Amino acid sequence: MSNNDAMSGACTEVDDDLLALRLRALAHPARLAILRALAVADRCQCGQIVRGLTLAQSTVSQHLKVLKEAGLITGTIEGPRSCYCLDRETFAALARQLGPLLAHLASEAAAAPDAVRSPDAREDALA
Repeated sequence: MSNNDAMSGACTEVDDDLLALRLRALAHPARLAILRALAVADRCQCGQIVRGLTLAQSTVSQHLKVLKEAGLITGTIEGPRSCYCLDRETFAALARQLGPLLAHLASEAAAAPDAVRSPDAREDALA
């Protein structure tokens, strides 16, 4: 079995869709700040998330919604109070998925260095 077969067999299309959803959720500085705040607290936070961020409550709420939909955090709403926690199992699974994927991509790039171009070189080729 080739290295490519091993990688394609390891991840299904559904896994790739979920991975892409989670990576999109991580791809915003405000969401990363929220995740760091939750990680430092090491417990669920109720209302304190907005403190320390330079964002409006409504903006933080929207980012929390994206993170929750991606399964990166869990949350409960009880009346006017919302509590959020990191889903550490999801982050462990994400780390297990990304490690082999990144190693595979890095080894493919090392195996074919002539095929690897800088972003500028790719843009020049498209022009």
